[in-house]
Amino acid sequence: MIISEHPSKLSLPQINPGVETVLEYLIIKFPYIDAQIWHQRMTDGKVHRHDGTLITANSPFKAQQRIYYYREVESEPIIPFQETILFQDEHILVAYKPHFLAVVPAGIYVNECLQNRLRRRTGINTLQAVHRLDRVTAGLVIFSVNPATRHCYHALFETRKIRKTYQAIANIGGNVDDSINDNVNDDNRSLIGQEWQVKNRIVQSQPRFCMQIIEGEANSHSVIRCLQQTADKALFELNPITGKTHQLRVHMQSLGWPILNDKYYPILQPLCADNYSAPLQLLAKELQFIDPVTLQARHFKYDGNLRLHEA
Repeated sequence: MIISEHPSKLSLPQINPGVETVLEYLIIKFPYIDAQIWHQRMTDGKVHRHDGTLITANSPFKAQQRIYYYREVESEPIIPFQETILFQDEHILVAYKPHFLAVVPAGIYVNECLQNRLRRRTGINTLQAVHRLDRVTAGLVIFSVNPATRHCYHALFETRKIRKTYQAIANIGGNVDDSINDNVNDDNRSLIGQEWQVKNRIVQSQPRFCMQIIEGEANSHSVIRCLQQTADKALFELNPITGKTHQLRVHMQSLGWPILNDKYYPILQPLCADNYSAPLQLLAKELQFIDPVTLQARHFKYDGNLRLHEA
């Protein structure tokens, strides 16, 4: 059994969903974890409050109470790719996350995630990610070093005061649909230099880890540009203005060009082991912002690029 070295935490919601105990809420919150597992964790003293007092099966639900628990899995794959620290000061650490490595514990990954790797590497046990990338996406992630200033960096993302630049490679199938953009060059069907403002409404689909576009007021916005093109593929630069789950993957699909090696869009693929030779071709390449603590202009850029090859 693999047990997390550090506790996960959650805050109980302000509105009670109709439960009497913390245990009942956890069973509802995590439907894929058997109720008996939560019973056993509480029996073993692995669920507690912020002050360290233990949560039992009979502990009452209290709105906004913070709960800590230790995740565990039967076994945990080791991701054979290395992270890189690009920058560190007294407030933040910026690291490059390779494909297939989770940012924080999730699913079958407990200790094998970027956050826990960096905690072990730096010895900073309070290190905490202030935003997320999908496990299958590579790129830059900011971590808070100092808990006292952590909220300042969270606010950068909440108030959209950070510019994020991604790269993606997509199949274009050798054909460009005029319905996507009326300005496509009729002679060479070139996408290079063109820009698309994608705005639509993204909501959860079924299964719930997938997203879909529906009619209604837009809640997502991305700016997408084509940088390079071959006969059947193209390299795009993407700037997400909002930060919805899977936003860039869904927006690329909406243009008719799903990102290469995407197992979710346009069609959800059967669950299978990771194919390390075919990573999702999505890279979080740059982060630009005014540091809310030092007031310095920050521009972090990963030197690597996605490579566009002829078929």
